[in-house]
Amino acid sequence: MLMLHSAPIVLPVSAEAIADGAVLVDGDRIAAVGPRADLAAAHPDVRERAWAGVLTPGLVNAHAHLQYTDFEELNSLDAPFPVWLGRMVAKRPTFTSQMWQESTRRGLHLMLKSGTTAVADIVTEPEALVPTARSGIAGISYLEAVFEDARSWSDGGRVRMLAALDGAPGGRTVGVSPHTPYTIATAVFADCIAIARERGLRTHTHVAESQAEVEYVWSGTGPFAQSMTEAGKAMELVRDGGSGLSPAGYLDKIGALGPDVHAAHCVHCDAEDRELLRTRGVYAALCVRSNRILQAGEPPIAAYLREGSPFAIGTDSLASSPSLDLLEEAAALRALARDQGYQAADLDRRIVEAATLGGAAAMGLGDVGRLAEGARADLAVFALSESAEASMDAALGTVDTDAVYAALLDAAAAKKHRCIATVLGGTITHRA
Repeated sequence: MLMLHSAPIVLPVSAEAIADGAVLVDGDRIAAVGPRADLAAAHPDVRERAWAGVLTPGLVNAHAHLQYTDFEELNSLDAPFPVWLGRMVAKRPTFTSQMWQESTRRGLHLMLKSGTTAVADIVTEPEALVPTARSGIAGISYLEAVFEDARSWSDGGRVRMLAALDGAPGGRTVGVSPHTPYTIATAVFADCIAIARERGLRTHTHVAESQAEVEYVWSGTGPFAQSMTEAGKAMELVRDGGSGLSPAGYLDKIGALGPDVHAAHCVHCDAEDRELLRTRGVYAALCVRSNRILQAGEPPIAAYLREGSPFAIGTDSLASSPSLDLLEEAAALRALARDQGYQAADLDRRIVEAATLGGAAAMGLGDVGRLAEGARADLAVFALSESAEASMDAALGTVDTDAVYAALLDAAAAKKHRCIATVLGGTITHRA
């Protein structure tokens, strides 16, 4: 069934903005994008939904842990990352299967309410896959291997991973997430990559999130080495005194980087690391607000921009972020880029592209993050701000695309943005 979604401004992201534009939806796919008058004339009997706002592609969150939505109190600990992680680990056993599912549902609701229609979600408890699959949200759920050494992996960890992959509910694409170099042994990390590649699945991991991780990978020392030893885990990097490499260099050495992988955080990545990620085709999913809360440092976003390094944007979880609102995350990343000295005129455009096209590319998805014929009918409508209105020339019927990008981020930075509606696969799932 055809439906025409129209708005004063349509921002395809993959093309220039359209004044008085529309998106023609056929079922769960976009049939056409263009001026409203043209599409309405070509389809005179089509039902129309006229929105008062900026119509964009649904946003694409490149890194999240939906199951930790109900861990929100941890984001106010005001403690460094290793301490926070200890509290996280201690809280996990208090949750039941039902609690994990309810927590995930709440996270999904928050995402859809704020215009996110696709997510790279890391899943530690397989039962958390159920609500995500049922929601119809696009993206990939990455089943996580964490706190595994060679013995625990062979004693059941590997079997549990394979069973979770085989038993994943239909309707949801899955992948594999070897958590980090400091929580799983080198042999286990390499095996996770092998399992994913044997099955044609994508991989998502955490890389260079904290200075403690850098120390662990380089020398096998520090708080993470201590915690793994106390937990009785036999880790090669501790045994061998580290790798003498950065986290990115270490993962490349064991064959864990490639265009089928994207990496969360990438905070402590120098020019050599960034070049390595760029060469291997690895997108960095940047989560600046989480990094601040966990006192982990700041990603070198200005350098990523100047060098043309591929990046996307993620919120992480409510356990370490103030919200799951990706537009707020994008505004925070733009502010950091400016603080780091990036003042080029393309900043607003590239940040919004990272929250849409970038997230899609990070997951290898070609049909989300854009308004184009054949793409999934995932749409978001944001309230039209005064600055967005000023970008339009009613007499000429034109709109300044760069001004629209700026208006979206300005509103989010001031917490004055509002998602009017979210359309998921052609179905309205949120309406303010």
